[in-house]
Amino acid sequence: MKEIRIHGRGGQGNVTAGELLAVAAFEDGKYSQAFPAFGSERMGSPVRAFVRISDDKIRTRTQVLHPDYLIVQDPSLLAAENVLEGLKPEGMAIINSDQTPEALALQTDAKVVTVPAFKIAREVIGRPVPNTVLMGSFSAATGLVSLEAIERSIRHRFRGEIADRNVEAARKAYEYVNGQAN
Repeated sequence: MKEIRIHGRGGQGNVTAGELLAVAAFEDGKYSQAFPAFGSERMGSPVRAFVRISDDKIRTRTQVLHPDYLIVQDPSLLAAENVLEGLKPEGMAIINSDQTPEALALQTDAKVVTVPAFKIAREVIGRPVPNTVLMGSFSAATGLVSLEAIERSIRHRFRGEIADRNVEAARKAYEYVNGQAN
């Protein structure tokens, strides 16, 4: 079983990101679950979402304290709270940032991948909502879910032009991460 913790702020689509990722895993024939954890439940406050993906049934229902993967939708959270807490040393953090992983100088043994998700979202979607961008990034960086499943998940959640733009944003992020790996 792989566990993912998503950090962001209210209004950035953290809960939606978790749901999209869980549906994509299901689309790929895996078991999955997603659920949020709210703090003060207002726009801009820190929000966490949790996702589990497995080839077997998932019985645990607790929050994810020691994730294999971490997704940080809002880079300001890096200074506001210890988002890396519990991340497994062999894990991976995918962070919305214009900076390189080296420039962030994070104190972790885990692999760090950075993606300019706000920029991609503004260019493609027209708003700085990074969730679908980071889902495409997650697919490319981990291979845990396919890009095609991410796209189907987005189209299941959204319709028309909104779906088209979000799929395009996920694809652009997927290509961005694959380009960084080369």
